[in-house]
Amino acid sequence: MAEEGETKPTFDWLPEGMEPLADGEYDAIIMGTGLKECVISGLLSVKGMKVLHVDRNGYYGADCASLNLTNLYEKFKAGEPPSFLGANRDYNVDLIPKFIMACGNLTKMLLHSKVTRYLEFKSIEGSYVYKAGRVLKVPATPEEALRSSLMGLFEKRRFRKFLIYIDQYEADKPETHQGRDLNVMTMRELYVDFGLVPETHEFISHAMCLQLHDDHLDQPAAPTVKELQCYCYSLARYGTSPYIYPIYGLGGLPEGFSRLCAIHGGTFMLNRDVDEILKDANGVAYGIKSGNEMAKAKMVIGDPSYFPKDAIRPTGKIVRCICLLNHPIPNTNDQESAQIIIPGPQVGRKNDVFVCSISSAHAVSARGVYIAIVTTLAEKGNPEEDIKPGLDLLGHVIQRFTTVATTYEPVDDGTANKCFISSSFDETSHFEGDVEDMLKLYKRVTGEELDMDINADSVEADY
Repeated sequence: MAEEGETKPTFDWLPEGMEPLADGEYDAIIMGTGLKECVISGLLSVKGMKVLHVDRNGYYGADCASLNLTNLYEKFKAGEPPSFLGANRDYNVDLIPKFIMACGNLTKMLLHSKVTRYLEFKSIEGSYVYKAGRVLKVPATPEEALRSSLMGLFEKRRFRKFLIYIDQYEADKPETHQGRDLNVMTMRELYVDFGLVPETHEFISHAMCLQLHDDHLDQPAAPTVKELQCYCYSLARYGTSPYIYPIYGLGGLPEGFSRLCAIHGGTFMLNRDVDEILKDANGVAYGIKSGNEMAKAKMVIGDPSYFPKDAIRPTGKIVRCICLLNHPIPNTNDQESAQIIIPGPQVGRKNDVFVCSISSAHAVSARGVYIAIVTTLAEKGNPEEDIKPGLDLLGHVIQRFTTVATTYEPVDDGTANKCFISSSFDETSHFEGDVEDMLKLYKRVTGEELDMDINADSVEADY
């Protein structure tokens, strides 16, 4: 950017009376500092592209920002926070809370980009599933499966045998297949082959494979088995749950990728709204206009809120409820952090309900205050009814903040008009589906797959 006293560069394409925004010309302009956009800006800048990154807000994170206590109460117009909640500085409350799979694709992305050097993570203490009115721990090992209350005695043994098979299965080693072709055999057939009953199918698929619907049961088992292996490997790594979470909240993730972009020459401008996405006569984007300033680029990337309504389509509504508690979630062994998945069919719903809790152990709240978040897709027409199964598990709630957000996806892949739009974050309390969208967005933008060969176990990777 031009220093004070310097003359700004001039360009032939600038209309009279307009000034260049920052350096004027870029390879890519990115709008919104949500996690997906920051990941893309970091990765593009590492590839040597010149990036301009703007956000209408005065803080990083966009819809997935972490707020302190005052900002949280202000956002929801809830008045002044009560003094007994403690100091403002103790709070980093995520607006879209999610846990990270320890050996999943987001961890690989963090290692691949070396953003892990800016962040510190801590494991989540417990992973639970709701079944027949009870909150039960998801078994962490085949041995723990034998002690689990989730199943009867003989089912436990069959489940243990199933887990041992999954653990030793390798797609490229036929000797581990035990005569099963998982590219042909469906997931339902695999469950039945081990003698597992439908109730067990439900808890494995929803709480371990993290499937949102039951379509996968009648599709080839291989992709679902891969997801189950990721869960099991992540679980084995820490022994309590498969999830990790950054100290000080998720706000550190977009900031980490922003720092990566800045180190590689990217320009960031907060408090900068975009008045117009500029397009040529053929409808191809070539830049943005902000006030009396313009910037030109080969492509424009951003979250759905920066694009006109004809470029995006609604995909549903998500209800999120942030709750402040003065106790851990009941029936989670007094753990300071936990995830509970409520399979929809258990509570007469089509969609699952996700509950996650964090506390001062992850430096997101004052000591003695627990943050629990209930999230699900809206399906009842009444948000309170949608989140009730989750709220019922929490016990006494000091204060809660509920939002209903419409989710969007792009109407096309952006190749023709050079507008590359991310999809809204999904309703889950983990990042697995959202990382798939990030990887697809990266491929749409660059035309190539992101190298994900790095081993997520290599925390001691060369930073």
